Amino acid sequence: MAREVRLTKEGYARLKAELEKWQQKLEEITKILQELMESSDDYDDSGLEDAKREKARIEAAIAQLEDVLSRAVIIEGAEAKGKVALGSTLVIQDTQTGESFEIQIVAPAEASVLVEPMKVSDESPVGSAVLGKRAGDVVKVEVPTGEVKEYRVLSILE
Repeated sequence: MAREVRLTKEGYARLKAELEKWQQKLEEITKILQELMESSDDYDDSGLEDAKREKARIEAAIAQLEDVLSRAVIIEGAEAKGKVALGSTLVIQDTQTGESFEIQIVAPAEASVLVEPMKVSDESPVGSAVLGKRAGDVVKVEVPTGEVKEYRVLSILE
């Protein structure tokens, strides 16, 4: 049986919108490919080959998103009150620099540091370290550079 992918409502909606964008791109590249095939006398045309490669890339992205969405289970907020769980939004503080920031713990499919709050995968070093912790707890995390960072969970916003 395929492994379920647990997503927040927002993450599911974002992936659904991304799928729709890819489907639009597929329609566009399919039209371009048809036009190239109809107008091309020489099937070794590099434009035709580029369009075929682009279509294959788009189809692969669509298949991946459809797979994730087909296995999606929507989670409603945090699962464990008072503790960090999948779906929790929390404020953590770097104990060395004093810098604090808001993160949300999500499944890998919806992780993104480009949004506010940052969506941190529950499988990442920080995400897995804070799971099950309470406000006030301190965790040590080895980051990809090999450095060990220490974070304090300031609050769980749910």
